Amino acid sequence: MKTAFVFPGQGSQAVGMGKSLAESFAAARAVFAEVDEALGQRLSVLMWEGPEADLTLTENAQPALMAVSMAVIRVLETEHGITVGGAASFVAGHSLGEYSALAAAGTFTLADAARLLKTRGLAMQSATPVGTGAMAALLGLDFATAAQAAAEAAQGEVCQAANDNSDGQVVVSGSKAAVERCAEIAKAKGAKRAVMLPVSAPFHCALMQPAADVMAEALAKVEMKAPVVPVVANVGAAPLSDPAAIRESLVRQVTGTVRWRECMAYMAGHGVSRFYEIGAGKVLTGLSKKNAPEAAAFAVNSAEDIAAAAAQLKG
Repeated sequence: MKTAFVFPGQGSQAVGMGKSLAESFAAARAVFAEVDEALGQRLSVLMWEGPEADLTLTENAQPALMAVSMAVIRVLETEHGITVGGAASFVAGHSLGEYSALAAAGTFTLADAARLLKTRGLAMQSATPVGTGAMAALLGLDFATAAQAAAEAAQGEVCQAANDNSDGQVVVSGSKAAVERCAEIAKAKGAKRAVMLPVSAPFHCALMQPAADVMAEALAKVEMKAPVVPVVANVGAAPLSDPAAIRESLVRQVTGTVRWRECMAYMAGHGVSRFYEIGAGKVLTGLSKKNAPEAAAFAVNSAEDIAAAAAQLKG
């Protein structure tokens, strides 16, 4: 029975996340303290007390979500003797979650992952002027039809498929007017709904090229080790273990499509029958039911979840 650990992306954040872990486990407290120190800010206080508007800022949400995921990993290790290398055949993460997956698998140190995500969040936020970009979720269309709608809507502007989350849930990203056109075209092509998303920038499209350039420079300066298990990368939807290839993939990921449906299909097709979502929320657990319906999926973010997961993994 093969297992994969998957790590959530932006949108899973909530005020209070990780607080109960910090109150219960010294290993979790140490993670939050190390992230605070690496960033030179009291991110943990913002995570636990808010305000929500500040936590939702990309520059804060990205390292905060990684910190919660790593707190869960450290508690699994210290309290239950469960390691990523011993328990998982693959790791994967949705967008910023790929950095959490790589930190969990030992490619990045915790401090480097926190600093990289702070840099990534700031760079993505400042890549386009506020209000000029947008994202929309197209519900009820397959990926090919959604991508076609985006191409038709572009009309000389940027509009492209940003997230292929599951069959029937594709997010498009780009210039505001083009994304609004895409929403209407998608409805004409049979989308059940097209929902404009409350995001601060148009992620995972060509408008993010300035942020990709920043990340290429930042990643070049960071030591990277081979992960203890392969990471199934967002842009290739295939496993990577070579640090140079991972570095290149992370740069491409800033402007490229998050191919989550295909990542899940790859892992399920290679024998994974249990997916553990490590960290805040349960978005990926919900998507697992669509992308890998034969597999079991569990969200792991509380002491009770961790104990249950450890019992299953040891079983």
